Amino acid sequence: MRTAIRAGFAVVVPAGATHNIINTGTSPLKLYTLYAPPNHRDGVVHHTRDDAEADSEHFDGKTTE
Repeated sequence: MRTAIRAGFAVVVPAGATHNIINTGTSPLKLYTLYAPPNHRDGVVHHTRDDAEADSEHFDGKTTE
C-alpha cells in the first residue's frame, strides 16, 4: 500500500507488522520510534539505518527519569 504523508501526519505501525517507510520527497524525513519494553540505551540516536544496524547496543536498565 502507498500512502502520501505530509508535515503534521503521524503513522502508527502496530507491533509485529511489516513496514517499509520510504521518503520519496525532497525534504528530510524524521522518524520517531516509540516502543516498549525498552531496547536501546537512554540517549542513543541513530541518524541512518546503516548506523542503527551496525550498533549492537542493548538497553542497560538505566533511565534518566
